[in-house]
Amino acid sequence: MLASIASEALSGLEGKPVQVEADVVAAAPAFSIVGLPDAAVQESRERVRAAIVNSAYAFPSRRITVNLAPADLRKEGPSFDLPIALAFLVATGQAADGCDGRGPLAALGELGLDGALRPVAGALALAESLRRRGMRGLILPAANAAEAALVGGLEVYPARTLAEAVAQLAAGGGAAAPPADLTALLGRSPAADADFADIMGQEQVKRALEVAVAGAHNVLMSGPPGAGKTMLARRLPGIMPALTLDEAIEVTRIHSVAGLLPQDGALITQRPFRAPHHTISSPGLVGGGGTPRPGEVSLGHLGVLFLDEFAEFRLSALEGLRQPLEDGEVTISRRLVSLTFPARIMLVAAMNPCPCGYLGDRERGCTCPAHRVRQYGSRLSGPLLDRIDLRLDVPRVSPQDRRGGASGEPSAVVRARVAGARERQLARLAGTGVYANAHMSARHLRRLCSLDADATALLDRAYERLRLSARACDRVIKVAQTIADLEAAPTITWAHVAESLSYRNRSQYDR
Repeated sequence: MLASIASEALSGLEGKPVQVEADVVAAAPAFSIVGLPDAAVQESRERVRAAIVNSAYAFPSRRITVNLAPADLRKEGPSFDLPIALAFLVATGQAADGCDGRGPLAALGELGLDGALRPVAGALALAESLRRRGMRGLILPAANAAEAALVGGLEVYPARTLAEAVAQLAAGGGAAAPPADLTALLGRSPAADADFADIMGQEQVKRALEVAVAGAHNVLMSGPPGAGKTMLARRLPGIMPALTLDEAIEVTRIHSVAGLLPQDGALITQRPFRAPHHTISSPGLVGGGGTPRPGEVSLGHLGVLFLDEFAEFRLSALEGLRQPLEDGEVTISRRLVSLTFPARIMLVAAMNPCPCGYLGDRERGCTCPAHRVRQYGSRLSGPLLDRIDLRLDVPRVSPQDRRGGASGEPSAVVRARVAGARERQLARLAGTGVYANAHMSARHLRRLCSLDADATALLDRAYERLRLSARACDRVIKVAQTIADLEAAPTITWAHVAESLSYRNRSQYDR
């Protein structure tokens, strides 16, 4: 007897339709899976067999052929366990197919040997794909139900065991999980546990970071050990504007595909903050692998990618950042597939000025030979530095601030100013497809940014004297526009350009 169950395969951040067909005939016992399965799908035979027997169903000695159509699409992961088991049980007459005229159902989930259903990665992306192709409902592990319920227009039927999934299928769906209240979920964003008010001194650096966050600009901080670079970076999420609903779903989709979605929440409501160790490989940072998966630049999408000890990262990993920083996405090509992942990050990098860390320090002298300082800085290429808008010196905290100077502004106060600047940007950039000044193209700059005569003259002089590239000059304008947005100024003035130029003071690494 032949039976068929709809399912879905994950390809990057998208789902691809898969039809799971099971044919059971009276012949020499065998159990084969065809349709370009990977090793995890091939191993489904043993998981499905044990789950069926341990769930008190019969597993007759027959020839069983499972086909995963279309045959030219690579099938990966354990999410096909449940549809294979359901198709087998329908084909052997142990389960009803659930056709009740209300529309088709799909299934996905990993099976334990005892018949328990375990969560799978990418349930949100798969549910969105099923809704787009007109499926009525989805049977899936209960642990994935809250995540899939974020998708409106698709009925979600959770099951904890294979027996519950069979009952859901026989009933044509049974009791669906309630749709998610997206507004309530978005409003449950937890408070940040690190506040800008904790930082004593460093007022100029905090001002620069406020500008960077307001326009989503990339930042490089350089200073001696203990100056507070990491402490400053880890407080940036607290001054970033809240995620919109569309942004929250986009971030959640990426983390779901990567298998990093928290078990206690269906929707990610805080902007990501990713801080990989400097020993990370290039595929780990940018993305890749035999089966392409999102890297840290994609996991930090719409948030912060913090690279501490910036000059200690592998050269190949750093150079791999150039295209994502410019385009806001990363494309990974393999023999059978080419996938694009979003990577609209705010890069925040921190490093010492030299190997010993004390070059230029006012209290402790540098012990590095000149050639070691040049070698250390040469790890950062000119094209990479050209994509960083603000290069900041972070000096040692003064004795007065260290002994307990006045507290800085709370993050909530700074965040309010940043949110106002972002609202002005969104109004100006409406219809362009970008949401922050850092992402404007050269065409957007010419059309949307207005410089007065003094600002234009200063920029022209800086272009000649500082030997700025055309890209660097555009980035100076973008930062100046952000400063103007923080002040609600209609035009970029001389003062805005001057402040923007002051944030490009890492000339020792320019070549």
